[in-house]
Amino acid sequence: MVSSFCLNQLSLLSTDDYFRVMNRRIPRVRKVPGVISEFEEWPRKRVIIVSNQLPLRAFRDSVSDEWRFEFDENNILAQLKDAFPSDTEVSYVGTLKADVDVADQDEVAIVLREKFSCETIFLPEDIQNKFYHGFCKHYLWPLFHYKMSMTGSDGVRFDRSQWHAYMTVNKEFAEKVLEVMASRDDEGEYRVWVHDYHLMVLPTFLRRRSSRVELGFFLHSPFPSSDVYKILPVREDILRALLNCDLIGFHTFDYARHFLSSCRRILGLHSESNRGHIALEYDGRAVTIKILPAGIHMEQLQYVMSEESTVRKAKELKEKYEGKIVMVGVDDLDLFKGITQKFSAMGELLESNRGLRTKVVLVQITNPARSLGRDVQQVLDEANSIAMEVNQKYGEPGYEPIVFIKGPVTTQEKLAYYAIADYCVVTPVRDGMNLVPYKYTVCRQGCPLLDEALGVDEKSPSKNSVIIVSEFIGCSPSLSGAIRVNPWDISQMANAMHAAILMPETEKHLRHEKHYKYISSHDVAYWARSFDQSLERACLDHYHKRYWRVGFGITFRLVALEPNFRKLSGDTLNSAYKKTNCRLILLDYDGTMMPTTSVNMGPSHQVISVLNQLCDDPKNIVFIVSGRDRDSLTKWFSSCEKLGIAAEHGCFTRYCF
Repeated sequence: MVSSFCLNQLSLLSTDDYFRVMNRRIPRVRKVPGVISEFEEWPRKRVIIVSNQLPLRAFRDSVSDEWRFEFDENNILAQLKDAFPSDTEVSYVGTLKADVDVADQDEVAIVLREKFSCETIFLPEDIQNKFYHGFCKHYLWPLFHYKMSMTGSDGVRFDRSQWHAYMTVNKEFAEKVLEVMASRDDEGEYRVWVHDYHLMVLPTFLRRRSSRVELGFFLHSPFPSSDVYKILPVREDILRALLNCDLIGFHTFDYARHFLSSCRRILGLHSESNRGHIALEYDGRAVTIKILPAGIHMEQLQYVMSEESTVRKAKELKEKYEGKIVMVGVDDLDLFKGITQKFSAMGELLESNRGLRTKVVLVQITNPARSLGRDVQQVLDEANSIAMEVNQKYGEPGYEPIVFIKGPVTTQEKLAYYAIADYCVVTPVRDGMNLVPYKYTVCRQGCPLLDEALGVDEKSPSKNSVIIVSEFIGCSPSLSGAIRVNPWDISQMANAMHAAILMPETEKHLRHEKHYKYISSHDVAYWARSFDQSLERACLDHYHKRYWRVGFGITFRLVALEPNFRKLSGDTLNSAYKKTNCRLILLDYDGTMMPTTSVNMGPSHQVISVLNQLCDDPKNIVFIVSGRDRDSLTKWFSSCEKLGIAAEHGCFTRYCF
């Protein structure tokens, strides 16, 4: 039986927190000599990775017509299962990249839960279209990449029904996460890591049901400047939802700075730095901001490099492009990857440097588009047109300056191209992290089997690589040896290509060594561990504070209070007031006695009347404390003869007792 005193102490806890406190396991006591341990076995740590789509490949078996699944090892979220310590249980929540019949959904969900630790969410087709193809891909994604719709013909404008679908899906994801957390009977530590812009309001729905969940969010896309972000009609809702996290991660300082600027200009919040950690104070909670570039899975990449198909393809390409200067680019097919600008720069390079004709080859590989739309087709048509024009003008029999490979291309084939390419050109006009330069650098470092196939031995020149990278992508700051370019400046890109070709071999080697050292030490495991440690540190105060729930739905937020805070009770206040013989009453003016939005800032007759009643009681000493000037306050309260005034934050004081 819980006493009423205990219930009062827990009055600010949520329901789930109340039961968690009351049902906490009692430490075991040893009755024999030895070290006393609180638990015989520490609870296992569990990480729930939440993303729009599960990092799985799904396909039907051609013989049995049954569903088959496998992890997509190229997906950075799938690589996270190898990044955490072996005693960490990693599970996933998301949708499946396949259309599964309603009749098969339950069976598929069970298979994915039992064999892959994946909890699957199946969305109705109309909700999926409004959520993903509508609000996410045709509204949020372009805006976060600085593309704003000016007319109905060049993009999809804000649609309230799509925003409602976005919130509905985020709420369903939160419910599924809660199901995962509640499915275990044993005690364990859960951390939830939410990924990317598809699920930016999920933290609100999750925090509302579990106030002390350890919750982190990582944005894989750019975060736009505050001037661009302010265009978003639901800008405040999204910011407040993200601030329900304990930790928010970004790839670069610029993305984090834009987020902090938006919080300051839209919500009036200010950040502060403490021992290298940036934090926002939000309703008594410290929300940590983490700048952490993602990395690649080194062991997996080196394993695929050593596969027979990769080695065979690399040897074949080496023979095909013998004597040529090879540049390689691998990009998704979308309007922000700068493919057309890259092709134009290649044309200008050959126009300005006749000696490079028949010698330089740009191999451009494009991955299939992630969403369908007229803009994707326009990019493809323009890229085909420029490539054809350059090839017709500068090509010769047996020589094509631009080799345009339209995907899908296997991972082994991409790695083979990386291995034989002298230069890597990655020039999006705007992008998130983009790990292509990382993979290229590791492939240029090679492995024993690949080196043997390419004729590399101890007498061969030192390993080298040169990267030409856009200054507008997330990997640019971490590649200090890369040649940075503005992809909008075609001449600059052409000059950068020329400078890379003329670069001395020793400088190429030094740049390569610098990049490889950084990439190999800052891999996906380093990224995961750093984020996890930062999330643990951000949640240290969870059980040292009390929480008050404010708002409903998307407006919900959690107010953190100190443990000794007690809600002011009207009955308690009245009783203390009547029993006290000497009372000091300090009253703020703006925002307390008068609303800050009032046009006429002078006190009303009702306020004057209440103040006079308080002052007439000989047991009371009443003061107005304000930052306003003394002349205004003296004029406004001239009829309150017994009222004390502390004007201009106490610089001028009037005593009337």
